[in-house]
Amino acid sequence: MEYMRILTALQGNYGKRIVKTIQRYMPAGWTLQVCTFADTLPVVDDDSLTDLLPEQLPETDLLLSLAEDPGIGELIPDMVKLSDGKAVLAPVANRAWLPPGLANQIKRKLAKMRVTMVTPVPFCMLTGNESDDPLIKEFARYFGRPRVKVDEEQGKIVKVTVLRDAPCGNTRFVAQKLVDCGIKDAYLEAGLLHHAYVCFATMAMDREFGDTLMHRSGLATKNAVAEAVKELLKNKSEVHIN
Repeated sequence: MEYMRILTALQGNYGKRIVKTIQRYMPAGWTLQVCTFADTLPVVDDDSLTDLLPEQLPETDLLLSLAEDPGIGELIPDMVKLSDGKAVLAPVANRAWLPPGLANQIKRKLAKMRVTMVTPVPFCMLTGNESDDPLIKEFARYFGRPRVKVDEEQGKIVKVTVLRDAPCGNTRFVAQKLVDCGIKDAYLEAGLLHHAYVCFATMAMDREFGDTLMHRSGLATKNAVAEAVKELLKNKSEVHIN
C-alpha cells in the first residue's frame, strides 16, 4: 500500500510520543493529522459528547485513537463518520481509558458501518494478524510488536536493526543502547532498557492476562531481542556447517 492517511484522536499525555514516532518514521507515502482534545474533558452527558467534536475532520483511511478518557472512545463512531474512516486502531495501555465493555460496544457499532476496529493490549502487541483489514496490516508492518535484527562481532552486539518499532519509539531506543552489549546479556539488558525509556502502560494487574500491561510490553521487547539473537546464532551455525 503506497499511500495511507492517518487521523489521530489525541487526548492526554499517553499518545504524544506515539504521534512523534509515527511522524518521524512512517513511510513517505503516509500522512498523519492530529485532532487534539483537552487533557481534561468538560463534564457532559452522553447526549452532549458530540459537542466535543470539531465541525469537520479531514478525510482519512485509518483512525488512531490515543486517549486517556473513555469519553473519546465513545466518539469513535462519530469520528469515523465525519472523516469517512475505513479502519480504527484503539490501543489499550490502561483498561480505565478504554474498558473492555465499551470497546466491544464500539466494535459492534462500527461493524454495522463495515469498519474494523482493533484494540491491541498494549499497542506494542500489534502484529497485523488481528484482522484481515489491509490498512491495519499495513500499519503493523512498521509499528507494533517489536522485531529486530542483531549483528555481532566477537560476542558483542555491533548493530541492531529495527524491523518493526514499538509505536512509542521504545524499540529504537533499546536498539541504540544495546550496541556493545554482550550477546549473552542482551535479553536482560533489553528489559532494563525498556524500563529506562519509561513505558506508559499500566502496572495494574490485568484480569485477561494475569499480568500487568507494562510487563507484557517489556516481554515483547525482550523476546524480540531473544528471537534476533537466536536467528543470528542459527545463521552462524549454518555457515560453519557449510
